[in-house]
Amino acid sequence: MKPLCGAALLLLCLAAAARSSCVCEKNKRVTNCRMDGSGRCRCEAIGSGIIVDCSTLTSKCLLMKAEVMGSKSGRREKPKDAFEDTDGLYDPECENSGAFKAKQCNGTTCWCVNTAGVRRTDKHDADLKCNQLVRTMWIIIEMKHAERNAPLNAESLKKYFTDTITSRYQLDGRFITSVLYENPYITIDLKQNSSAKSTGDVDIADVAYYFEKDVKGQSIFQNNAGLNVSIDNEPVKLEKTVVYYVDEIAPEFSMRSQIPGLIAVVVVVVIAIVAAIVVLVLTRRRKGKYVKAEVKEMNEMHRGLNA
Repeated sequence: MKPLCGAALLLLCLAAAARSSCVCEKNKRVTNCRMDGSGRCRCEAIGSGIIVDCSTLTSKCLLMKAEVMGSKSGRREKPKDAFEDTDGLYDPECENSGAFKAKQCNGTTCWCVNTAGVRRTDKHDADLKCNQLVRTMWIIIEMKHAERNAPLNAESLKKYFTDTITSRYQLDGRFITSVLYENPYITIDLKQNSSAKSTGDVDIADVAYYFEKDVKGQSIFQNNAGLNVSIDNEPVKLEKTVVYYVDEIAPEFSMRSQIPGLIAVVVVVVIAIVAAIVVLVLTRRRKGKYVKAEVKEMNEMHRGLNA
C-alpha cells in the first residue's frame, strides 16, 4: 500500500502546485508566479526580484530593468528602434515600490531622471546630486499613420483610443485630456499631476511605455498580441510613434549639451556657402571663356573681310 499512498500524495502535491501557480497576463517579463491568499497572481520581476501584482500594469522602471537583463530564455531583447533614442534603454535603479530612483548611473557617469525614467539633466560624474524625483505630469504620444485614400473619422478614432487606453491599460478616463486627429497625425495627451493621482491609479508613464511597446510590436502582455489598430472595422497601420514628456519642474539642460548640435548646423551652413561660391566662380569662368571665344572669332572674320 505504501507505493499507492506515495503516488496519491504526489498527485495531491501536483494538484496543489497547479492551483498555486499562475500566469501574469499583464507582464511576460516575470518568473516564479504564485497566487496569493486573496486570489491575485504575484510574480518576481526579472532583473530585480521585486514582487509585482499581475492585476495591474508593472512600473516602467521594473520593465526596463527586465528588458536589459533579457527574457526568460536568457536571450537579451534588442529593441528595434533603439537608435532613435540613445538614452531610451539603460539598466535603471528602482525603488522597492517600482519607481525610478532620482539619480541613475552607468559606471561613473550619472544623471537625474523624472518619474518616467527619462533623463532631465546633463550627464555628470558620480558626485551629482538629484534632490528629488520630479514628476512627469504630461505625456504627449504622437503617431503618424500610413498614407490613405481618405482620412479617418475623427470621432471614431477618438473613441477607439479612449476605450483602448481605459480598458487595456486601466487608465482612468479623466487623465486622457485630448485625442486629436490631423491627417495623418494622431496626438494623445495624458495629464496626471501629483495631486490628481491617487494610490490605486495607474501612472501615465507606465501606460505610455506599454502603449509604445504595443504599437512597435514588442508587447509586454503575456499573450504578445500587440495592438492592432482598427477604426470603423478598418485596419490602420501606424508608421511612426514619438513620446514627449513634460515635467512639473523644467528640465536642467545646459547650453553645453546643445553645442554639438549647433556646431553641426554651422558646419552644414558653411559647406553650403562654400559650394555656392565654387559654383558661381566656375560659372563665371565658363562665361568668360565663351566671351573670349566669340571675340576671337569676330576678329578672324574682320581680318578675312579686310583681306
